[in-house]
Amino acid sequence: MTKLNFKIDHKSPIPLHVQAENLLRKLIETPEYQEGKLLPNEIDLAKRLAISRATLRQAINKLVFEELLERKKGVGTKAVKKRFSSRSNNWLSFSQEMAARGIPIKNFELHISWEVPNEGLVNFFGIAPDQKILKLERVRGGTEGPFVYFVSYFHPRIGLTGDEDFKRPLYDILETDHHTVADLSKEEISATVADKFLANKLETQVGAAILFRKRHVFDQADRPLEFNLGYYKADSFIYTVESRRQGTR
Repeated sequence: MTKLNFKIDHKSPIPLHVQAENLLRKLIETPEYQEGKLLPNEIDLAKRLAISRATLRQAINKLVFEELLERKKGVGTKAVKKRFSSRSNNWLSFSQEMAARGIPIKNFELHISWEVPNEGLVNFFGIAPDQKILKLERVRGGTEGPFVYFVSYFHPRIGLTGDEDFKRPLYDILETDHHTVADLSKEEISATVADKFLANKLETQVGAAILFRKRHVFDQADRPLEFNLGYYKADSFIYTVESRRQGTR
């Protein structure tokens, strides 16, 4: 194994699975693992870190969900080779984005429910498969009509009850009412087309172009807070990424 300080601090207030996840992130960044070397098997790795296999698997599942690791039955687990991507260093909530653009926001729909998570959400949040989580659906837009449909799922740790006033900015609710700070956002942007459901939500035609944004939000300890899906009418929204090149000029 590469020469990293590959140890867990069992006296640290940081949860063991978060420490294991951070160690794995550093490990798979090394050249040997980027070149395809398999990770040690779970039994050996858990033993070395002095944690349970369940705790280790929670960390691995998170990285599999983020597509940083891939598992093949009968083969093992290895790092997914890096792909080029654009990252924005400063991210905003939707309300902040629209305020920055000077666009007044209207809420067209708002639905709250409690749902049993699918496998992807279980892996992302690191929760039990039968633990219900809060689902928030919102259709939002401007004076000319709706242009985005949001679906958000939240970690039970936050303590959301469903009685919050979700007409307020979401991250203000988390910070003010639940003492939870959204610190990091990881996003994926892709293109799709509207099916009948999305066309109805966004008041557009079936087959219309849609900008799809998947956002993973974490707190200051890199613990998952929110899994958010956003579907934007492509003719009503432009997504801009500003990046600064690091290194010498």
